[in-house]
Amino acid sequence: MTAEMLSIPGLAKPASRIALGTWAIGGAMWGGPDDENAARTIDKALDLGINVIDTAPVYGFGHSEDVIGRALEGKRDRVILATKVGLNWQDGKVFRDSRPERIKQEVEDSLRRLRTDHIDLYQVHWPDPKTPIEEAARALEQLVTDGKVRALGVSNFSPAQMDEFRKVAPLAAVQPPYNLFEREIEKDVLPYAIQNKLVVLAYGPLCRGLLSGRMTADRKFEGDDLRKTDPKFKEPRFDQYLKAVADLKAIADKHGKSMLALAIRWVLDRGPTIALWGARKPEQISGVDDALDWKLDEADMKEIDAILTRDITDPVGPEFMAPPARA
Repeated sequence: MTAEMLSIPGLAKPASRIALGTWAIGGAMWGGPDDENAARTIDKALDLGINVIDTAPVYGFGHSEDVIGRALEGKRDRVILATKVGLNWQDGKVFRDSRPERIKQEVEDSLRRLRTDHIDLYQVHWPDPKTPIEEAARALEQLVTDGKVRALGVSNFSPAQMDEFRKVAPLAAVQPPYNLFEREIEKDVLPYAIQNKLVVLAYGPLCRGLLSGRMTADRKFEGDDLRKTDPKFKEPRFDQYLKAVADLKAIADKHGKSMLALAIRWVLDRGPTIALWGARKPEQISGVDDALDWKLDEADMKEIDAILTRDITDPVGPEFMAPPARA
């Protein structure tokens, strides 16, 4: 992997513009864990030059962090380790919880599972409507003062919520959903990040596999697979999105690239972005090089927009993923 890097405020190490996303490594909502493949995936990511690993306690209820902690023993200094805070769970049900006492407990749990003495980027996973944002920000700022955290970020926050946070503590990054099919952040979050010099960690850049170029109309989703509840994977929308992918592939072919590389490149060309490439098997991150060191020009961007407008007559965002507030 060649060097496409950017700086995250507060961190000394430059960050690779492709990060390893590890939701699937946790197993829950992705068909169960596969720890041996997960460890090999992390090793392969490092070998490819990916130095940002993004996780969260809720991914497998601690399992993803635990697998990463074991896989990084002896290699911790090679990576920017990003995890999250502010979700809680009971009997397998997830809810938002950014109370200061919850944050204090969560950071200790994450440090233990990740087998590290500090977290490079600590992100509030979802805003908690029952906890004032200033309270959560103050608790997080204390973790920076204590040396347990290097830089702070938020995920799924609006500009107004980020303003509230920044009254108390500095923000380095924001992590929203962003891909060719889910572009809501272009109205507000992306311009805000550019204006305030925040790095955007774009999650879901392949839109749960829709943009991989490998999805077919007869694909079935079993067990607890998240895509069983994703409206994009239900007809008639599924057919519209697959048609768009087929038409977008012509642009990828023109550049001699895969559909997957086109989807990632598009995200990288939109601003100060890092694309979170989700994988749980080593072969799922082959092709990283294909996404780097080239650019989509203005004509490509216009053609992409025209395809999306023509093919997807009933677009839908990622709202189905939002966890509820705590009771």
